[in-house]
Amino acid sequence: MRYRFALWLLSALTLILASAHAQQHKQEKQQKTQEREEDVLSVNTDLVVLNVTITDGKDRYVAGLKEGDFKVFEDTVPQHIASFSFQEMPFAAVILLDISASMESKLSLARAACSRFAGGIRDGDSVAIYSFGGLDIKVLQDFTESKDIDPSVWEVRAEGETPLYDALVKAAAALAKRPERRRAILLVSDGADTRSRATMEEALRRVGAAGVMVYSVDLSDSALYHTPNRDNGAEVLKAFAAKTGGRFFHTPGGSKLRDAFTQTVEELRNQYTITYEPTNEKRDGRWRTIEVRVARPRLNIRTRQGYHAPRGRAAGGGS
Repeated sequence: MRYRFALWLLSALTLILASAHAQQHKQEKQQKTQEREEDVLSVNTDLVVLNVTITDGKDRYVAGLKEGDFKVFEDTVPQHIASFSFQEMPFAAVILLDISASMESKLSLARAACSRFAGGIRDGDSVAIYSFGGLDIKVLQDFTESKDIDPSVWEVRAEGETPLYDALVKAAAALAKRPERRRAILLVSDGADTRSRATMEEALRRVGAAGVMVYSVDLSDSALYHTPNRDNGAEVLKAFAAKTGGRFFHTPGGSKLRDAFTQTVEELRNQYTITYEPTNEKRDGRWRTIEVRVARPRLNIRTRQGYHAPRGRAAGGGS
């Protein structure tokens, strides 16, 4: 009896050790892959980083594609892929919460959605929350891995105008300093910019230079209550999402708003990351158009539409 028990115990310990060894090997392999990609980036800061979302006809994420399935073009010229990966990577995100006067009746809804997003993050993800309204862009919560949002988020009051572009510039600057390769801004607003020093073009340039995807949530009266548009806010939100490879969420009231934030967390976890060194070495500051193609038919591809080339001798404009 004791002999049988000893054999069973030895077998169980062997299985446990084997499982632990396999898990350690998997983690070491993932870490080496990430280190290789980071080495590639550190050698040449002009590399362009693309986070690519692939979905099928039913909007389900598609895994299992290989590097050979992808082709990248810049201004219609084929580019050589420097690195390629599809694995769960931590992301950094800034939630930009519009607290201008017109948001007064919608703040409770928006704050609850912020909480929903933070509650869905995983180990390694970092989330910050900024508010913008009147003359101020305030950091309500700096980057943290906590699933609990700062109490100050529940205390903000709606007032003033909408410095939307300035808020995007500030969030992009903060994300540019982050080590995470996947970076996003969740822009929750109900209207167009009414008071910013930055222009829309400058905001797009800064967001693109930081490699940030913008997920914009339309809380306008036309989206929530189906009233006529009072400004071009929805078109602005849609443009930022399209140009950066994010998503535009229309009619997001109630559960749809919560779902929008949940879908964003899931999407940031299901992306292909591709880098390439542009064949066009001119530092002229001009817009470069990016196109990604996949060999398999009937798949939807979403990534940023392009970027502004660096000017002069400045490095890093593409990344």
